[in-house]
Amino acid sequence: MKEKDEASRLRRQNWIFGLLCGILIGGGAILPGISAGVLCVVFGLYRSLMEILSHPRRGLRKHWRLFLPVAVGWPIGFFVLAKALSALFGVSRTVADWLFIGLIIGTFPSLWREAGQRGRGKSAWAAMAVSFLALFAGLGYISRISGFQVEPGWGWYLFSGALFGLSVVIPGMTSASILMALGLYQPLTESAASLEASVLLGILPGMVGTVVLLARLVSWCFRRFYPQAYHAVLGVVLASTLVLIPTEYTGAGEVVVSLLCCGVGFAVAFGMERIPKPDFLNE
Repeated sequence: MKEKDEASRLRRQNWIFGLLCGILIGGGAILPGISAGVLCVVFGLYRSLMEILSHPRRGLRKHWRLFLPVAVGWPIGFFVLAKALSALFGVSRTVADWLFIGLIIGTFPSLWREAGQRGRGKSAWAAMAVSFLALFAGLGYISRISGFQVEPGWGWYLFSGALFGLSVVIPGMTSASILMALGLYQPLTESAASLEASVLLGILPGMVGTVVLLARLVSWCFRRFYPQAYHAVLGVVLASTLVLIPTEYTGAGEVVVSLLCCGVGFAVAFGMERIPKPDFLNE
């Protein structure tokens, strides 16, 4: 009887922990700097997730108990955090940007270690440089030089969903940072917070379609060209971070608050890696 009660307690505990993992991963999908893929790596879920996405029938049969609570928690984290971020943007865009920059910086040490697991040859450094220069030049031109204005609509929400999908299958892909540089992020979070149908009908197909179409390709790239692929992701992270740095402030008070929020963001992201993994990951 005691063994049965203990097994039941462990199942409940693991289910709750899986739900919390799902909430955090869902929040990571919309939060700049904390990519959903990185959190899957941190929680030890990434390889199982990619097995499900690459070979759904076999993967679900093997891991459904693992991912059921995660699947329940994901939309909770995504839409609840969208509401919180919408409120934060209403207070100060500059402070919000620095909070997100801190979050991105906090994930970088774990990404750096992950990228170097199979060495850092010349091709890896080249991949990092190319991805950094290409994205930095592109986003910098769009956000600061061209004056290009994105008009939020179904097509752009579909594009946003595709970027969120990339952040799931590619660890370290901070899609929300790219959306911020394009001026899409704030209207997207505001619309998602109010559960507008046009947003849901754009984000969900874009995200699901990207995950389904690219899961096997991404898995193959990371198996075949691991150092180059991961260092290319590092270049994307660096470029999207630098583009976000605000250049205008209302005064010294905003500068101080911005730096404090940057420190808080760094501490939160850096501490994510130290969250203990649930027991069911070892089953």
